[in-house]
Amino acid sequence: MRFGRSSGNPERTVVLRSGGPSGERVRLGVHDLMNGTFATSRTFFYRQTLDADAVEDSLRRTLAHYPLLTGRLERDADGGLSVACDDAGAVFAVARSDRPMPDYGPDRPARADLRRYLHSVNAFRVVGHDTPLLAVKVTHMRGGGSVLGVSINHAVVDGGGYLDFLLHWSRTHAGEERPAAPYDRSLLDGLADGVPPAPDDPQYDVITGRQKFGFIWKVNAGARRMRTLTVRFTADEVLGLRETARAGQGSDQQAASSGDALGAHLWRVLGALRDREPDAQERLGIVVGLRAVLKDRLPDGYWGNAVSNTTATLPARTLREEPLAHTATALRTALDRVTPDRVRQEAAYLEAQRTRGRSGRVFSRMALDAFEDTVALNNSSRLPVYAVEFGAGRPFWFEYPASPIPWTVLITPTPDDDHSRDVHLSIPRDAADALRGPEWTARLHDPAGRLGGL
Repeated sequence: MRFGRSSGNPERTVVLRSGGPSGERVRLGVHDLMNGTFATSRTFFYRQTLDADAVEDSLRRTLAHYPLLTGRLERDADGGLSVACDDAGAVFAVARSDRPMPDYGPDRPARADLRRYLHSVNAFRVVGHDTPLLAVKVTHMRGGGSVLGVSINHAVVDGGGYLDFLLHWSRTHAGEERPAAPYDRSLLDGLADGVPPAPDDPQYDVITGRQKFGFIWKVNAGARRMRTLTVRFTADEVLGLRETARAGQGSDQQAASSGDALGAHLWRVLGALRDREPDAQERLGIVVGLRAVLKDRLPDGYWGNAVSNTTATLPARTLREEPLAHTATALRTALDRVTPDRVRQEAAYLEAQRTRGRSGRVFSRMALDAFEDTVALNNSSRLPVYAVEFGAGRPFWFEYPASPIPWTVLITPTPDDDHSRDVHLSIPRDAADALRGPEWTARLHDPAGRLGGL
């Protein structure tokens, strides 16, 4: 097995297996293929020191329920992907740091330090190679405390399924018995059966190889000019935005949720900051989980990628000048368009592209338009990330990696598990500098959702 070097002062690196190869080959679904084959990480910070031996043991027992995580990615004849459940293993590393635990939080994010807390694998030698799909690293800090870094290949699971796995592991560690997670991709792909595919789709585009190269080059070239700010909104601020949005709605409208109000407020602030021409179209691309939409189709705990996206559109003038309720309604209208019928149409379109060998060139429009007119919103605030514990108390901080794509908004819960939210804004450097100033800071934190004199 070839994998990257574990940074820091490694104590040991072992390969964990789940009990033997099953011989199963799991063909990944069309929604899995949208994420490429790169790993995505989650990092948890604990004040008390983890028992690494006990964590390793509980992980080994948990993996018996997740044969994909000890398998390997292989290419299908039509260009799709499958996981060979050969129990080749996951990586578990333990290291010691000569640094004390930093006081990470919204005012001191861990982003610049994440590499030291993660076990890296070669991202460009995954499909058809002996490259693990799960890598875990425990780093013990000088003077006490530990960091748990987890990387899982994004082709295998989305953020919701990722957390389900971590919670399963956490509960196994606590001695609870948990059922195996259902991972049959035909449950979601089968939605395309009998649905004639449309020639195009409002949320996706098939681009040429040259266009794909150009997009990736633009993302990489612009990464140095990107900054990610973490802004904490208190529970009072979030609830204040919700009440402002509801007060401006008609009696026949569905009452705005906290997520609707906060997402709409952030879109309005960023739209005002971008200050585009009044008649220009501003788009909000919204990541949408499909498990709730497909609750009659997917079993509880479905383990895979079950995520789509939708888009809200408003003229720049309207976004800046109309009340918060107007923007919140536009956001909710876009979310309500994601219905079982819409998902069937989407699945049929994506299946048709896979059949033609085009899956690697299908991109979401919200990603492709990020450099033009789109803000991307991923509201993960309902995922209980601070419930991931292993006998050393709850984590005091949790962090995703920064997004290299501009105008990306990620909303996460806070350690208090109340209505407060941490908002991670990945934006160009000049925009980040402006948001740090007193004028834009005041606009961000105005619970009435006002944009000053704009």
